[in-house]
Amino acid sequence: MSAPSGTQTHHDQHGRYPEAVTVDDFRRNLSAVQARIDAACHRAGRDPAAVRLLPVSKTKPEASLRMAHAAGCRMLGENKVQEAYRKWEAMQDLNDLHWSVIGHLQTNKAKLVARFASEFQSLDSLRVAEALDRRLQVEGRSLDVFVQVNTSGEASKYGLAPEDTPAFIQALPAFSALRVRGLMTLALFSSEAERVRQCFVLLRTLRDRLRQSAPVGIELDKLSMGMSGDFEIAIEEGATVVRVGQAIFGARALPDSHYWPSETPGERP
Repeated sequence: MSAPSGTQTHHDQHGRYPEAVTVDDFRRNLSAVQARIDAACHRAGRDPAAVRLLPVSKTKPEASLRMAHAAGCRMLGENKVQEAYRKWEAMQDLNDLHWSVIGHLQTNKAKLVARFASEFQSLDSLRVAEALDRRLQVEGRSLDVFVQVNTSGEASKYGLAPEDTPAFIQALPAFSALRVRGLMTLALFSSEAERVRQCFVLLRTLRDRLRQSAPVGIELDKLSMGMSGDFEIAIEEGATVVRVGQAIFGARALPDSHYWPSETPGERP
């Protein structure tokens, strides 16, 4: 993938996006994000239809999620399983709304994910794979999953080390209720665009290598990478899913430090 190297991050916009308070706000924001996706695809010679936008609704109230749905969102990403489960329960009247869990999962919460989620993007442990598979079998369901890889090398991030990912992938056919779709990562949160880009290059390169020896039934077509501040760079490097929160929903109520504590892993769409 040859992509322009001049694209900058938009992390300086974090916290500055005005809150979306009407359906029209959501429509405008979704249109603006889609225009950025289209432009990044054009620069990289890619088809915009190959990139899925996942709006991230974490911390936002049910009323905002309902407006996002009215504006056309049919899948929403949530970090915290219990928060997502409460929202799912409250919004079951919207039977075409699906849920992607994009945050770290403890095994004791696997039963909730198995009950309601359509997608889980943070698989990085065989214990979680086993717990999810067992609960999904009970529910009579299957689940699309992405394997999370720590491409930044930061101790504060979840995800497998790149060198541990091949053996992990080889073990996944044992869990028949998990439909492995691809890899996911969180890049460095940095204004240095080339350092951010290298995280995305690493994930794509790893995926391309893993594809050569992936077990039967394990798909590695998808790359979930990129958030509000860096998704254009991710698209230039091959992202097929971008996770965008604040550029759609608006700034969150709490300061950045709440979402990016220095010692606690977390997602930052």
